[in-house]
Amino acid sequence: MKNKPEPPHCESCDSRPKSVFCALAGNEMHDISSNKGSSFYERGQVIFHEGNRINGIYCVNKGKIKIYQTGSEGKEQIIRFAKEGDIIGYRALLSEGPLSASAATLEESIVCFIPKSFVLNIIQNNPNFNFKLLKMLSKELGEAARIITDLAQKPVRERLAESLLLLKNTFELDEEKNIQVKLSREELANIVGTATESVIRLLSEFKKDKLIDIEGRNIKLINIPALTREANIMD
Repeated sequence: MKNKPEPPHCESCDSRPKSVFCALAGNEMHDISSNKGSSFYERGQVIFHEGNRINGIYCVNKGKIKIYQTGSEGKEQIIRFAKEGDIIGYRALLSEGPLSASAATLEESIVCFIPKSFVLNIIQNNPNFNFKLLKMLSKELGEAARIITDLAQKPVRERLAESLLLLKNTFELDEEKNIQVKLSREELANIVGTATESVIRLLSEFKKDKLIDIEGRNIKLINIPALTREANIMD
């Protein structure tokens, strides 16, 4: 049986510099660390479900998360990702409404839960935290608008190329230029908004055109400038 890791402490968290919580003072961080909860998730586990209500926010200490909505026919549409240092679920908390999307892990992850009362206390007393929160919210809204436009106007081939570049920018490349996240073909299709069969065919075309190389779920970006032109976006 695999041993679960020790719960992380906020004061010594490696993800803190990447998070909006880097704006907190020492006493604020201590209060959160003393009152949060931490959970370990295997790959594929759901953290929260669309339509539910939550009484706090989640912060990713370790791992990679997909945020997705489910259509009337049960098909997922991945709308964004979260990685170490990111917070999720905060829009539902601020709006006091139900969650607009679900979240599930893409790999083994550790996620902390911070109760609503402590989040609201920080919002009321820390302008720097508020600014970072508003900046993050504005970025997410911009990304959502781009997804809607792409789904309505771009061909599938362009959308797949753009999605690969998005994954590169989100999770970065390793030394061998592999995207540092492993997604199934179905998950890639759920980003692009198309059938899994179409993604499999287009990945083969990209490989034949020497834009990428594929080994299982590993995708290596061989020619990023050409892939950028294929996506029809500015480099």
